[in-house]
Amino acid sequence: MKQLLLCILFPATLLSQGYTSYFTGNPTNVTTPTEFGICMMGGATEHDNAMAWLLQKAGGGDVVVLRSSGSNGYNNYLYSELGVAVNSVETLVITSVAGATNPYVLDKVAHAEMIWFAGGDQYNYVSYFKDNALEDLINAHVNVKNAPIGGTSAGMAILGHHYFSAQNGSVTSAEALADPYNPYMTLGSNDFVQLPRLQNVITDSHYDDPDRRARHTTFIGRLKHDGFGDTYGIAANEYVAVCIDDSGRAHVYGDYPNYQEFAYFIQPNCTIESTPETCVAGSAFTWNQNGSAVKAYKVPGTMDGTHYFDLNDWRAGAGSGGSWQDWSVNNGVFTATAGAAPDCLLSAETFAQDPIAVYPNPFGDFIRIDGYANAVRLYDAMGKLVLERTDVNGVLDTSALVKGLYFLRYDAQGSIHTQKMLKN
Repeated sequence: MKQLLLCILFPATLLSQGYTSYFTGNPTNVTTPTEFGICMMGGATEHDNAMAWLLQKAGGGDVVVLRSSGSNGYNNYLYSELGVAVNSVETLVITSVAGATNPYVLDKVAHAEMIWFAGGDQYNYVSYFKDNALEDLINAHVNVKNAPIGGTSAGMAILGHHYFSAQNGSVTSAEALADPYNPYMTLGSNDFVQLPRLQNVITDSHYDDPDRRARHTTFIGRLKHDGFGDTYGIAANEYVAVCIDDSGRAHVYGDYPNYQEFAYFIQPNCTIESTPETCVAGSAFTWNQNGSAVKAYKVPGTMDGTHYFDLNDWRAGAGSGGSWQDWSVNNGVFTATAGAAPDCLLSAETFAQDPIAVYPNPFGDFIRIDGYANAVRLYDAMGKLVLERTDVNGVLDTSALVKGLYFLRYDAQGSIHTQKMLKN
C-alpha cells in the first residue's frame, strides 16, 4: 500500500492542556539512525548551512521544535527549505508544566530524532521543562539516543550545565558589573540540561547587540567565586552559529568577512590563580588580575564553518582561525585587549618545585602519592571536579574514572601544585 504523505500544516490546539501542536509531514512515525551534534545560534535569523548540518544528523527522522510562544515558523523551513529530507516537523508551543508533561508531548519528544529550542523567554523553559519527565527525555535524547539538539537565543541559553535563567527578567552588562548579586543575576547550575561537551559551560547569545561580554564575564566570575570551579563560556553574535560535532570541535558559522560575525570561547586565565578580587552583593565587580583575568578566543564565523575551537581540552587552547583576547573588569569597568594563547601547562603553578611525588603517569586504576598532601583534587579535561580527597598519603583509587586527560591539583606545604595526568 502506498504510504500517504501529508505535506500540509495543521495546528492541534489544546489550550486547556497547556500546549499547541503544529505538524508538517508524514504522520507515521519512523525510527532512523542519528548522530551526535549540538548547534547553538546567536538569536537572529538562523544560519542555513549550520541548520542543515544539524538536520542531517537526524537521519531523515522526525524533528520536534519546542517553544513557549509563537507558532509554526520553523515547520516549512526545516521540512522543505534546507534541502535535507526529514519525515516530519512538529512544533509544540508549551505554556505550562501540564503541557510539558502531557502524554502526547512526551511521546513526541521521546520519538524525535532531533530537538530544537526556539527563542523566547528562557525562564519559561526552566519553569515548564525542568525537574519533570520532559527534562529526562531531553537529556536522554542526547546522552542515550545520541541524537542532535540545538537552540537559538533563549534556546541556546539553557543548553550549558550552568545557565542564566532570567527568572526576574534580563540583565544588562551595566547592571551585572555594578552588582554581581543584583536581583536580575539569576543563575542555575548543573540541574537542568546535561549535554556532552558543555560541562561547566555557561552560554550567551545576542553578543553584539547589545554587547554582552561584560555580563557574561560576570556570570563566569560569580560562578567561580561561588565555588563552582573554573567555568567556561561559549557565546555567539546574533547571526552566528556554533556547531559541536562528535570529535569535540566547535565549528563557527557566519558570514565573515562580509559581516563582523564572531563566536567566543572564554575561560579564566589558567596561568595565574585567577579569581575575582571583588565579588560581593552591593559592590562593583572586579576581576582584573593585572588586565588578564580572562582569556577569550574570538573566532570569525564562515559560511562553511571552517574555523573552530577544540572543546576536548580548554586549557590547551587549540583552535583554528581565531585570535586571543585578554578580558578584565576593574571596579565595574570592562576592558578587552589583544592577548596571547593561554600557556597552562607552562604556568609557574604547574612547574613549582613539588614536595611530593605523584606517579605513575600515565596511570591506570590508581595514582600513588608519596609525601603528605593536605588535599587532592582531580579535574577532567573540561575542568569538572571528579575526585577529591583530604589528608592523602598513599594511593588514590581512580578505577571509577574513564580514560582521558586529567589535572591533579594538590595543596602541600601551603602551596597549590597542578600536574597534568593521563589515564590509559
